[in-house]
Amino acid sequence: MTQVMASISLLGVRIDNVTMDGALSAIERFNESGAPHIIVTADASAIVVAQSDEEFRRIVNEADLVTPDSAGILLVSGWYGSRLKEKVSGVDLTVEIACIAAEKGYPIFLLGAAPGVAELAAENLKKRFPELNVAGTHHGFFENDEEMVRAVAESGAKVLFVAMGIPKQEKWIARNLDRLNVAVAVGVGGTFDVLSGRVNRAPEWMRKHGLEWAHRLASNPRKIGKVMTLPKFLWLVIVDRMFGSR
Repeated sequence: MTQVMASISLLGVRIDNVTMDGALSAIERFNESGAPHIIVTADASAIVVAQSDEEFRRIVNEADLVTPDSAGILLVSGWYGSRLKEKVSGVDLTVEIACIAAEKGYPIFLLGAAPGVAELAAENLKKRFPELNVAGTHHGFFENDEEMVRAVAESGAKVLFVAMGIPKQEKWIARNLDRLNVAVAVGVGGTFDVLSGRVNRAPEWMRKHGLEWAHRLASNPRKIGKVMTLPKFLWLVIVDRMFGSR
């Protein structure tokens, strides 16, 4: 692990106090080094999952960069030592990395989501950044890990985006990182659905005020399970602050 930022420990989970600019600077350093690095975009659901999933918690705490991808995390961060500076979401980070990749010539690989979604997301990124080199795409419903790892490693990609959902994507990256031949691998959850246009993102004013969860629920009521992790997260924080020692 190469920790690059000051951080807090929130319910035993490390979150780096990083801005978007700081995250991008770190990622450029990671790419220049050539060594493999794992980035986690941690939202409230990740904190909740980490409470009962020791393997996932270890992966997050040992990652090279953990960005705060939740208004809820920013809200309570001051209770854990230092108020986090800003939200650095998986969607925004993916777009910004793609911009840098186009400028610097880093080939990227999109892995995950339903069949056809990664391809469409890549097409839309190419429209936005014509110089972007997309080394490969593949959906997340593959059966053979070895074949998938080999496909990524042989593609020439330097940046890998994995959209399989928390914690599956982080575990897959951690398990295979040393064989993927990439400098940066980042779990991005539902980002491909947004970039492909299949899912409309919340308006900017809702994102600014921490209401993206409400838009997500209104757009797809089946996401209720994901959305309900937010009150569970807040409850865990309240209990921890009242009775815990962390």
